[in-house]
Amino acid sequence: MDDDFDDYDRELELALYREYRDVVSQFQYVIETERRFYLANEVNVVRRDTEHDFYFEISMTDVWVWDIYRADRFVKSVRVLTFKDVNVEELQRRDLHLPEELSLDS
Repeated sequence: MDDDFDDYDRELELALYREYRDVVSQFQYVIETERRFYLANEVNVVRRDTEHDFYFEISMTDVWVWDIYRADRFVKSVRVLTFKDVNVEELQRRDLHLPEELSLDS
């Protein structure tokens, strides 16, 4: 029974990776938070200061969300509030091609 669940999760992860590989060229930014990984065409990160701390407010539009369990990973806009680190990288066209040795297709 556990093997069935493991196989199912592996299949979901593989399908998600293939979808990512197919859509990454449509996006300009990769955004990583402590909870999620996103692709987006617009992103804005603002540091918000409070009396004793600070947090980040991340606004994204035209977004793809890396999440195995979402039925629809394409989202018009996403807003994230986090006290953790945020990583934003701008993709370049040459970065969008998967090296042949990493290809899942035989």
